[in-house]
Amino acid sequence: MTLSTDSDAAAEAAAPADDPTPAGARRFGSGWIALALIVGLLLGAGAGFVGARTLGVPGENSAEAGFLRDMSTHHAQAVEMSMIAHANSTDPQIVTLAGDIALTQHGQIGTMHAWLRDWNLGPTGTEPPMAWMPGAEGSVRNGLMPGMATPEQMAALRKATGKDLDIQFLTLMRQHHLGGIHMAQAILDMSDNEKVRWLATSMVRGQQSEINLIDSMLQRIRQS
Repeated sequence: MTLSTDSDAAAEAAAPADDPTPAGARRFGSGWIALALIVGLLLGAGAGFVGARTLGVPGENSAEAGFLRDMSTHHAQAVEMSMIAHANSTDPQIVTLAGDIALTQHGQIGTMHAWLRDWNLGPTGTEPPMAWMPGAEGSVRNGLMPGMATPEQMAALRKATGKDLDIQFLTLMRQHHLGGIHMAQAILDMSDNEKVRWLATSMVRGQQSEINLIDSMLQRIRQS
């Protein structure tokens, strides 16, 4: 499966034919989420131009460039999964969490792409996924980076409804976050770039907090 780093396309593909959730049960409406994702991408793009270009920026095959490119692809799948859950779940907590993840990670994609442009680099490179990370041999399976869902899992999530949808989404997102944290921690060990370190630290903290929330939600749903 080829994963796009364009989260708008992922969100559009995940949009439902209809929405049975009562008014007020969702934190965000589907149209509002789509608009917010576009705005987040624009704001992220602006973040890359806050400061002037500096000497010594990361190069084409640097760990920083590899991390931003791979994490953008990784994030794009999280946005897609979140939009599926946001559109189809009837659990208000699931809808809120999915909306938060979609907005956060879409905004981070915009920021990462902006930094790559600011470094005169493209959003994709010639190196294979995870090549920037030492000891990552074998971590990419069937083209998927750590924690990413398989095509079969994504297809099942799109078809799921009710409690089954909620459990599938939370389980897949938990696994996805663990893989993302692993990648973010690796770049923290490798890079002294202040921007990249700030973003990676934010990812670790935010996704670990969401894992804790996911665990409590899974327990509640399985016991209901």
